[in-house]
Amino acid sequence: MPRGIDHLVLVVNDLKKARIIYETMGFTMTPQAQHPFGTGNTLVQLDGCFLEVLSVTKPEDIFEASGEDFSFPAFNRDYLKAGEGMSMLVLDSRDEQADRAEFLSKDLHVYPPFEFKRQTTMPSGEQATVGFSLTFLGDPALEKLAFFTCKHWRPDLFWKPEYQRHSNGALTIVDVFVVAPNTKKAVAFLAAFADAPQTETAPGVLSVNTTRGNLSVFTPDAFNRRFPDALNGKDTSSAFFAGFDIKVDDIATTEVLWAKNEISYQVDDECTWLAPSEGFGCVISLSA
Repeated sequence: MPRGIDHLVLVVNDLKKARIIYETMGFTMTPQAQHPFGTGNTLVQLDGCFLEVLSVTKPEDIFEASGEDFSFPAFNRDYLKAGEGMSMLVLDSRDEQADRAEFLSKDLHVYPPFEFKRQTTMPSGEQATVGFSLTFLGDPALEKLAFFTCKHWRPDLFWKPEYQRHSNGALTIVDVFVVAPNTKKAVAFLAAFADAPQTETAPGVLSVNTTRGNLSVFTPDAFNRRFPDALNGKDTSSAFFAGFDIKVDDIATTEVLWAKNEISYQVDDECTWLAPSEGFGCVISLSA
């Protein structure tokens, strides 16, 4: 069952500070929401996908992983100990049971099912309840990262046009960047996860073209060629999410906004981008 990008989990130390900086970048942020298990978030809603900016807000409510069970809050808490960044890649789901059966048939490491509900704030200020069914999985080639599919119970309450309009012209996620010492093993898992073919798009770069956005796996050298100095001081002995690319209406408009708001950015022939030091541990790339 082919899948596309649903959202990216971006962990930060200070959710309020991150919210302000993302707004300075020109993103419309949803009101902060609280999970029932100790993490909170604020979202950048795009066309069919979103960025989940997340932090630990109530550490006392975090449950630990036990047995075969995966713990979303504990994983992100522990990820943050090594620094901010993208911790999880999430693909869309129409049927969580079918996802699980497919992943097991491909001999992927699948965790027990997980679902939850939380409150959301509508543009009117009214509260509503949204829920999600998640299927977590992992792979030895990407052992420090987490993956899951997400089925929305009430997409009509989740997606709101008012939250999808951004002053920087952001439209949708077009690429996710992974850096891995073994690109072939990493891309093989991602292709199985997305149920999509893999291709070589450039020397040292293998990609999976999902139904919504690409998943691009770089060697460290290839990523340094694409984004010079972005990996300065970064341990590249294991795979990590290095950033993402968002399509915008008009890159010139974006650059004017970023210059006005004194955001330090770089420009090349393909995109306008922020270094990880400015993007909470990620390259944040915007392209027309």
